[in-house]
Amino acid sequence: MAARSIASLTISFGLVSIPVKLYSATEASKAITFNMLHKTCGSRLKQQYLCIKEEIPVAREEMVKGYEFAKDQYVQFTPEELKAMDEAGTHTADITEFVPIESIDPVYFDKAYYLGPDKGGAKPYALLRKALAESDRCALGRWAARGKQYIVMIRPVDDGLVMQQLLYADEVRSIKEVEIPPTEVKPAELKLAQQLIEAEAAIQKKIEGQEITLADEPEPSAQVIDLMEALRASLEKKGAPKKGEKAEKAAPARKGPKRAEPAPAATRKKVKA
Repeated sequence: MAARSIASLTISFGLVSIPVKLYSATEASKAITFNMLHKTCGSRLKQQYLCIKEEIPVAREEMVKGYEFAKDQYVQFTPEELKAMDEAGTHTADITEFVPIESIDPVYFDKAYYLGPDKGGAKPYALLRKALAESDRCALGRWAARGKQYIVMIRPVDDGLVMQQLLYADEVRSIKEVEIPPTEVKPAELKLAQQLIEAEAAIQKKIEGQEITLADEPEPSAQVIDLMEALRASLEKKGAPKKGEKAEKAAPARKGPKRAEPAPAATRKKVKA
């Protein structure tokens, strides 16, 4: 089923304007939900709002929204005023600069939207997508919606564009707040981890049909040998049979006929002189 657009938008940079449609790139997970019930009779419970001053229930039609500008002091807003604040947003994402994609830390990524060309926007849309893809850059801009101004990043993906809302610096906590004890990493451990990463990358290239370039073999003294492989190599060197082979194949060649052992006494009696 084709996706349904949730809004229309214009991407603007310089004298170029690109009409686009906005699509949600994510959807809420279909998790199991529960209802609150009265334990004694099993009936559903209804939520009530209580006035903390008069200690009485308040009906929904008697409620208004307010903003706390000081301790226990509020300014009230009517539904019309709240709607006017929401409509203060623009329908334009103004691009201010183009930067390398890798310069944006993914920790700043917030909600993502797919962008599709709107009527008359197919040509400039395709031009912007290709220019960004071939330059390995993304576009940064500003977009106002729902009473808030957002920083957005527009980046190419496959044959289209994604508009990614970005968090402001004061909305992202520093990694320095996380307690990370200093730990020594030994060179051999690091090299083994790097070899594992390179091996995984080589497997992925093979799956994708890419040519694999083999690196120079490391010096034997610096090689980290797998214990099981070392044991198998030692057993093979000693002539032990491999798994699945018959023992006779692995047995060493005999140098001559083996002298027969003396027959048991019971058997010797039946043999003629």
